[in-house]
Amino acid sequence: MKKLILASCIGLFVLQACSTQENQEEPKAKKALFVIVDGIPDDVIDSVATPNLDKIIAEGGITKATMGGEKDGYSQTPTISAVGYNSVLTGVWANKHNVWGNSIKDPNYHYPTIFRAFKDQFPEKSIGIFSTWLDNRTKLAGASLPQTQGLTFDYHFDGLELDTVNYPHDEGRIFIYNIDEEVSKAAAKTISENAPDLSWMYLEFTDDMSHRHGNSPEFVDAVEKADIQIGRVWDAIKEREANFNEDWLIVITTDHGRDMKGYGHGGQSDRERSIWIATNSDNLNNHFQERGQTVDIFPSIANFLGMEIPKGNAMELDGVPFIGPVDASQFKAEKVEGNINLNWKTLSSEEAGKIWISTTNDIKTGGEDNYELVAEVNLQDGKYSFTPESIDSEFYKIVLETPSGYLNYWIIEEKGE
Repeated sequence: MKKLILASCIGLFVLQACSTQENQEEPKAKKALFVIVDGIPDDVIDSVATPNLDKIIAEGGITKATMGGEKDGYSQTPTISAVGYNSVLTGVWANKHNVWGNSIKDPNYHYPTIFRAFKDQFPEKSIGIFSTWLDNRTKLAGASLPQTQGLTFDYHFDGLELDTVNYPHDEGRIFIYNIDEEVSKAAAKTISENAPDLSWMYLEFTDDMSHRHGNSPEFVDAVEKADIQIGRVWDAIKEREANFNEDWLIVITTDHGRDMKGYGHGGQSDRERSIWIATNSDNLNNHFQERGQTVDIFPSIANFLGMEIPKGNAMELDGVPFIGPVDASQFKAEKVEGNINLNWKTLSSEEAGKIWISTTNDIKTGGEDNYELVAEVNLQDGKYSFTPESIDSEFYKIVLETPSGYLNYWIIEEKGE
C-alpha cells in the first residue's frame, strides 16, 4: 500500500512539474499603448527634464522623426493636430486619410485605423481610448459609425472638455491640464485593472501652453507635467508585467512641431515638421536609427501585436516599421523622359524583391486596385529603372515588395505635360 501511495505521489509530482513547466512556457500576452502628447518639437523634448520618459527610453530608445509627408510632394500633410493623430492612427498621409484640419470634415475610413484593423483580426480582444478630445474616438476612429462596421471601444474615457460645470473654461486653459490629469489617471487605472490589448492616450495641455506662451517657462512646465502623467501609465504597465504573463509595448510621440517662436504650427518649416518617437521596445530594427515618420507607428505596433494587415491595405501604408524585420526604406519613384526611376535604401541582407505598378486608385472608394508585376529585383542594388511601355497614364502607384512588407510611392503627372 505504501508503495502504491508513493507511486501515486511521484506521479502527481511529475504531473505538477510538467504543468508548471507548461505554464512557464506559455507565451506572454502582447499588449500595446501609444501616447500622443500634443505639439512638442524634438528640440524641446531634448532639453526638458523628463525622468519618466527617460525610464522608457532606457529600455528601448528615442528617435527624431518627421510629420508632414513629402514636402512639396503629393503626400504633403498639414502639421495640424487632428491631421497628425490620424496619420498615426491610419499609417497613411492626408492625401489618403482625407483629414486636413481639426474640423475633421470627411475622413476616408477606407484606410482603416489600427483599432479597426486590430478588431477585424482579433474581435475577441479589447481596445481602449483615453483622450481630452471626444472627436478622437467619434470622428477619427469612427466609433459606432457604419463606415467602420460599428467599431466599439471596450474602454473609453473622454469628452470632459464638454463638461463646463466641473471643468469651467478659464482663460489660462488650466482646465485642460485638469482634464489631462483625469485622462492619465483613468488610463493608468484601466491598464492596472483591465489591461486592454491596444490603447491610445492623448494629452493636450502642452499644445495649449505653447499656443499661449510660445517658447517659454510655461511650455517647459507643461512638458514636465505631461511627463508625470506618462509616468502614471508606465507604472501601471510595469505593475502588469510584474504580476501577469504580459509583454507590453509603449510608443510615445507628438503630432507636430512648432514655428520658431513656438506659438503656431500648420506649415512645412523644419521645426513644424520635427517630431520624435520614444518606445520601450527592445526589438528595434535598423530603420529606427534613421529619421522616421509619424506613419511608422502603425506598422510597428502591428508587428509587435502579430497583426496581419490585408494585402490591399498593406500596400497603401506609408510607414516603415521600426519594430520587427525590415528590408528597405526611403522608397521613391520619378518619371524622367518616359522612364520610371526607382530608388530605395537597403536595410537587410535580403536580395529578392518585386516591383508592382497600378494606374487605379479604387481603394479610395472601397474597391481593389489592379497591380501588374513589373520585375523581380535585387534589393541590394537599391535602384531600378523601367519604361512603362504598355501603360500610358498620368497616375501611377508603384509598390516595392520585400520579404518583410511593402513600400509605395505615387507619380502624379499634371495634364498636358
